Amino acid sequence: MRVGILTAGGDSPGLNAAIRAIGKAALGRHGMSVVGFRDGFRGLADDRVEKLASRSLSGILTVGGTILGTSRDKPHRMLVDGKVVDRTADVVRTYEKHRLDALVCLGGGGTAKNALRLVQAGLKVVQVPKTIDNDIAMTDASIGFATALDIATTAIDRLHSTAHSHHRVIVVEVMGHRSGWLALGAGLAGGADAILIPEIPYSEERIAAAIARRVARGSNFSIVAVAEGARNVADSRALRDSEARRKAASTPDEEAAAAEAQSALDQSLAGNTFRLAGELERLTGLESRVTILGYVQRGGTPSAPDRLLATRLGTVAADLVRSGASGIMVAARGEGTEPVPLELVAGKRKMVPVDHPWVESARSLGTCLGD
Repeated sequence: MRVGILTAGGDSPGLNAAIRAIGKAALGRHGMSVVGFRDGFRGLADDRVEKLASRSLSGILTVGGTILGTSRDKPHRMLVDGKVVDRTADVVRTYEKHRLDALVCLGGGGTAKNALRLVQAGLKVVQVPKTIDNDIAMTDASIGFATALDIATTAIDRLHSTAHSHHRVIVVEVMGHRSGWLALGAGLAGGADAILIPEIPYSEERIAAAIARRVARGSNFSIVAVAEGARNVADSRALRDSEARRKAASTPDEEAAAAEAQSALDQSLAGNTFRLAGELERLTGLESRVTILGYVQRGGTPSAPDRLLATRLGTVAADLVRSGASGIMVAARGEGTEPVPLELVAGKRKMVPVDHPWVESARSLGTCLGD
């Protein structure tokens, strides 16, 4: 058997550990041939391939990023010479040229949709879930989240001393455009005084009131952990309405117009964290500063939990390929795994339930959630 591997979407700590696990299990346990495609689906369409042998898989367990490179290209909507074209046929030709029996795609929610399209085009595909946002539907955990959580928590820990020394409000922006798992987890673990996530629209006045209560108790600083996609009540309503129009679009022209409108709205809300800090400074009278963690959350050596998760999901993916499985994602279930049909994953997102135990714990601690 011959299996191909690619990594798509944003990079996450633990991708190389997963590539290693898939490759070593496929080579050693199942006697397969293994190839990797460079830079995600674009490399698959362009036939940029390299053989993966034991030597190329050695020493990558602890390395961040991905040795295969990645991109956010979609097979059916790929930019070529300034034009968006459907390159699904190119992908199928590459798959057939290398006589692949299966393709393993490491990626998040967007990758699940692309993988499903390739299954519908006749390819055998297995997905392994990765994203630092932890928002992939139907899996308990995704590769990269544990490491990013450690990094964000450490950053919040370090910001406490500066906030305390200068009597400031420090607003720290954590990744999470559509879901708040990372900001919520890091905020709880780092002892943030307010945690703002996309699932709970916030009021600047309520956050300011919580900060004022801290001041009245003698605390002259506050840490506000905010997911990059968190919005106040009015902006959250506008985003929901825009998303509803996009989903209701029934023709390609309507879809394009709705997508353009949503993109314009997203652009108008860029810099939201700085506006929030400015508003909190106005309302509280306390100097407010912003720290944006950005891509540092994706980088560096994967944590032990991420290496274990990547190894567990990767070896099971190789087993599933050997069994002939296709059209599934290898989901984490407790300490085990479960194959989940891609139809149940694609187009869905795992949001933070407003009654999740982490949310309840934050409320019990008196942490402000902005509502």
